[in-house]
Amino acid sequence: MFEGISEKLNTTLKRVRGYGKLSEKNIDEALREVRLSLLEADVNFKVVRDFVGSVKNRALGTEVMESLSPGQQFVKIVHEELINVLGSESSELDLKSAPPVGIMLIGLQGSGKTTTASKLAKYLKDTQKRNPYLVPADIYRPAAIDQLKVLAGQIGVDVYDTQPGVMPAQICKDAMEIARKSAHDIVIFDTAGRLHIDNELMDELKTIKSEVSPHQVLLVADAMTGQDAVNVSTSFNEAMDIDGVVLTKMDGDARGGAALSIKAVTGKPIKFFGTGEKLEALEVFHPDRIASRILGMGDVLSFIEKAQAAFDEKEAEKMSKKLLKKEFNLGDFRDAMLAMGKLGSLDSMTQMIPGMKEVAKDPKALDTAEKEIKKTIAIINSMTPKERLNHTLLNGSRRKRIAKGSGTRVEDINRMIKNYMQMRGMMKNMGKMGKMAKRMMKGI
Repeated sequence: MFEGISEKLNTTLKRVRGYGKLSEKNIDEALREVRLSLLEADVNFKVVRDFVGSVKNRALGTEVMESLSPGQQFVKIVHEELINVLGSESSELDLKSAPPVGIMLIGLQGSGKTTTASKLAKYLKDTQKRNPYLVPADIYRPAAIDQLKVLAGQIGVDVYDTQPGVMPAQICKDAMEIARKSAHDIVIFDTAGRLHIDNELMDELKTIKSEVSPHQVLLVADAMTGQDAVNVSTSFNEAMDIDGVVLTKMDGDARGGAALSIKAVTGKPIKFFGTGEKLEALEVFHPDRIASRILGMGDVLSFIEKAQAAFDEKEAEKMSKKLLKKEFNLGDFRDAMLAMGKLGSLDSMTQMIPGMKEVAKDPKALDTAEKEIKKTIAIINSMTPKERLNHTLLNGSRRKRIAKGSGTRVEDINRMIKNYMQMRGMMKNMGKMGKMAKRMMKGI
């Protein structure tokens, strides 16, 4: 995400950080490179012009010129102005309405509306403790209706049984009536798209909006289309007066121009962004955190939130007690690996941890690490319950059997056991340090 723009901006800002003194000349040189980086990332030229102008005006002011660290101050200004371009502050999904709250998803065909509808339902169910109801209203693509039903089953939410021959506005109206009579407090409408914007599509969407009066209309836009995503957002906003945007395929967008342009051009906030195919790969769009990711500063808050969601609090406490009592077994080791998988890809995690961006530049290393985690899980799954509880039972013949069952080699099993022992030792020492710190605190 933002790979191209991030790398170029960081190269420029790294050089500026080293300046002992800033002048109008070296500020202009730095901003020329910043301008080119943004334009190459397909950021709207008006947005680039305003951004560069704001940074220059502030950089030439006393806050930088008289600063003890002018280079750092310049970077701080770039960061703050980047946040302003992205929307200043996160825009929460407005759910303050009498239930059921209608959320209408619109967008072009192929933008990812159906998957986004499921991701949003999962997000609302898991984090907001809501009871969403999914409505397939794309009657022109039976596959989309079937897909939504399958995805609804995977996340455990109800879905309206759309029948052929019924018009989309009637489908949405009937679904809303069912939701009113049931316990569903959120209704998500997955509407039809087109390959391009046309009057027929807009008329259908306007009719649906008129019939069900959704509390939120969200445009689903493909971030990989760059400037086209901005143009699409503008057209849909003019016709439908959208409440916000969901950017999909952000994990594959090396340029990032859409994210940096949409708010400034349309005036409407980006509310969520998709970071992968998994149904949990939907994140709230926080401008300050995204600006930090772009500038290589990491995003620790998002990482912590992901970790809290992935690790069950009771299970985490149970595991820590096992570590202190030296009872952390291979089954626990596997569970820890599985929980890590819920955080997302290793690539996405390195984007959030400060100082880890350089690691992400080696795709081979990341790929190797991902494979090792999968291999570890396969090996432990091929063990008996007794072997997971007591790794000392793993003699030569047992290791051969496990290797055959997991499609690995005995050498892989030996390495996995070594890693497990190292982790157990490391975590045990951390536990001792934690106990020591508590005792010291009591003595103060």
